[in-house]
Amino acid sequence: MLDIKFVRENPEIVKENIKKKFQDQKLPLVDEVVEIDKKIRALKQESETLRASRNDLSKQIGQLMREKKIDEANKIKETVANNNARIAEIEPELDNLSAELNKRMMVIPNIIDASVPVGKDDSENVENQKYGEPVVPPYEIPYHSDIMARFDGLDKEASGRTSGNGFYYLCGPIARLHSAMLSYARDFMINKGFTYCIPPFMIRADVVNGVMSFAEMENMMYKIEGEDLYLIGTSEHSMIGRFKGQIVKEDQLPIALTSYSPCFRKEVGAHGIEERGVYRVHQFEKQEMIVICKPEESMDWYNKMWSYSVEFFRSLDVPVRTLECCSGDLADLKVKSCDVEAWSPRQKKYFEVGSCSTLGDAQARRLGIRTKNENGTYLVHTLNNTVVASPRGLIAVIENNYNEDGSINVPKALQPYMGGETILKPIK
Repeated sequence: MLDIKFVRENPEIVKENIKKKFQDQKLPLVDEVVEIDKKIRALKQESETLRASRNDLSKQIGQLMREKKIDEANKIKETVANNNARIAEIEPELDNLSAELNKRMMVIPNIIDASVPVGKDDSENVENQKYGEPVVPPYEIPYHSDIMARFDGLDKEASGRTSGNGFYYLCGPIARLHSAMLSYARDFMINKGFTYCIPPFMIRADVVNGVMSFAEMENMMYKIEGEDLYLIGTSEHSMIGRFKGQIVKEDQLPIALTSYSPCFRKEVGAHGIEERGVYRVHQFEKQEMIVICKPEESMDWYNKMWSYSVEFFRSLDVPVRTLECCSGDLADLKVKSCDVEAWSPRQKKYFEVGSCSTLGDAQARRLGIRTKNENGTYLVHTLNNTVVASPRGLIAVIENNYNEDGSINVPKALQPYMGGETILKPIK
């Protein structure tokens, strides 16, 4: 959410930003916000003037009563009563206008960074750089669910009976490989100086509204019926929510955290849920990184964070590339974002395995997360990035380490988490 003062003083910049995000239907909101803000400030000024007048008149009443000038005192009392009545009228007006202002401000997108390419959707995202040589082996690589089936590693038939489409059982060595990746990701980030956390897996509506836009919430979040609780779509939600309403000591910044959680998503939209495999599912597990920092540090942290994801996948023998998200592909709270994509030798193309974003002070403004120095309090910046999300990351490891005989090489980094095994051999 933007600062109302910024919108008031820079309406054309805000409108131009909306146009870059191809959300022209939101353009009228800017003028509406400016007009509502004008009314709010006028009412506040009127209320302050009336209160000041009331204080002065009250003193006059006291003096007149001491001088036994009862009639004059009573006339002034009438004025005070009228002032009080008007103040009482102003308060609900202010409440209603403030609610209308907030409703509009919540859907005006954040100002994107000048480096973000302008484009309508993800088809216009821009490749930044490739890391590792993408290889297509001389033998066929089966679909990932077929590979897993050879290890008795995937059971979607049973999960269909227990939970429906979009869920799965991982079993045997495939399940162990999945867990090994997450354990390695945890230790990888700890070694980078991040503090490991396990957050709540459910959060309240006010936290949801603080960390994401309403449209994202509707398409992603599962609501717990009859309770003010939502299942998290990523641990970023509860990790940022941890600091809601807090003033963080400036000497504690930056705060660098890495968190594990299961994630639950409706996956509403054009992509849909994958019926056969486990690329797009309702439930997965994830190691995340979250940073809270000073505004001047946020872009440096952004570049560090996505580079850690690249380093992580390269240590698993997976070629990757980074893709700069264009303006139309950015969620409304984001200032800048890039996707990390892994090479699929089966598809002969890259696919998304993570995303790194800086949100400026948008989440901090919504949640009231500030820090303080000798000049007063100010809003922090928040960033998040995927270390690894599995089973999507698992697919990348399996495909890029698959052998012609159906076996899977265990990347050296994962071998300590796999009991020293160097290769997985299929059962079937």
